[in-house]
Parts: sequence; C-alpha cells; structure tokens
Amino acid sequence: MGNRPNILTIAGFDPSSGAGLTADIKTFESLKCYGLAVCTANTIQNDTDFEECNWVGVEVIKSQISILFKKFNIDYVKIGIIQNWSVLNEIIDFLLEKNKNVKIILDPVLKSSSDFNFQKQSLQTESSSNVLDYKFEQILDKIYLLTPNYDEIEMFYTGRTINETVRHISAKTNVLLKGGHRKEMLGKDELFTSKGKYFVLNPKNKNITEKHGSGCILSSAITAQLALGFTLLKSCFRGKRYIEKVLSSNTTLLGYHRI
Repeated sequence: MGNRPNILTIAGFDPSSGAGLTADIKTFESLKCYGLAVCTANTIQNDTDFEECNWVGVEVIKSQISILFKKFNIDYVKIGIIQNWSVLNEIIDFLLEKNKNVKIILDPVLKSSSDFNFQKQSLQTESSSNVLDYKFEQILDKIYLLTPNYDEIEMFYTGRTINETVRHISAKTNVLLKGGHRKEMLGKDELFTSKGKYFVLNPKNKNITEKHGSGCILSSAITAQLALGFTLLKSCFRGKRYIEKVLSSNTTLLGYHRI
C-alpha cells in the first residue's frame, strides 16, 4: 500500500456499484488512497430501482471496525447510510474510542436517487422525534463535515428554513450543502465552516448528465482529498472537479472513474 493514506467507508452495498461502498472504494482508488470498507446494509437495487434495504446489526459493524483499526492507521472515515441516528451515534462513539482524532465525513443518505426513503424506515425505530433531534445534535458535535443535499437538509429540522438549519448546523460542524438538487443555480455548492466562513463552489463542466450515487462519490472524493493533506476548502473544490468528471464520463446513470 506504500504511502497511500487509508480511508474507511462505512456505508451500504449497492449491487450496481453506482453508490455506496463500491463507489466509495473506486473513488478512493482513483485518487490514490487505499479504501477500507464496513457494510451497514445490503440493498436490493440497481441504478433505477430500489426494492429493499436489509440492515446489518450494529455489533457486526463494530466488530468489522475493530479488526480494521487493529491493523491499519485510519484518520479519515466517510459514513453513508446508517439505520438510524441512535446507531450512527453509537458507531461514531466507537470510532472515537479507536482514534480520538479521527475525522468523520458524514454523507446523510436519507433517500435514494430512486426515491426509497431511508429516513421513513429509520424513524420507525426511534421512540420519538425528540430522541431523533437529540441524537442528531450529539452527532453534529462529533463529526468534521456534513454533506447534505437540498432535499436532505430540509428533512433535518422541519420547523426551520434551510438558512436557519444551515446556521444551526454550521455552529457545530462544517457543512457542504450540495447543489445537485437545487431548483435554481443547479450544481452550485456552498461551504459553511464552523468558524463562520462561507464559500461558493460553482460548477465548471457543463457537459454532464445525472448519475446514480453522485452524492456518495462527491463526499468520498472530498474525504480522499482531506486524507491527502489538502485543506477543507481545497478538498471540496477538488472533490467537486472529480465528480464533474464522473458526471461527464458517459450519458448513462452509472459513471466511470477513470480520470
């Protein structure tokens, strides 16, 4: 593995490899990092249809994490779909036990591109919305970067506007608001840092088509750039350029990673 940094992705398995673990690993490899993977869910899906999500037990997830940390130095972890906020909170605490300085990039996958609602299924396992909010608040205090899209950020605090939600979250952690679902200025990403700074990342490549798993790939690309030593802003910028190349790689829903 030479001098390549190790990155752990904790996410679901997508048989089409457009999203989830395998998309993350392809991204890490393309960006000259070594990807390690822990599976949180086995899904029945392809690039257009989502039928079922089978969650992996939290103890299995923790055992997989544990054996990897015994062997490898892991300073960056990217997290995708998790069963609910309680499980996610437990996993994050476990990661911090293994490495108190680990940087966690959370891509909050609440709904698949084929419109399967993970959030609806997850909420059924939470006792109340108060528990959900409390667990989410705890999570924000422990992660380094949150990368929601416009649809997802609206689901966090239903009683607040997007601007109010962003201000609240960015007081706790860094937020990259992905612009792929914007109604206006499509592709315009916004970075809000926990130190109060604001940056706009405008799209550059116009020759792009929609891709299944593009949010996973962008978050993974940012994680890889961070692991390579770039600053948060530079990592977001370079990650955005990477996903644009994938989006322009062909006209199907499954992008190519040969950059």
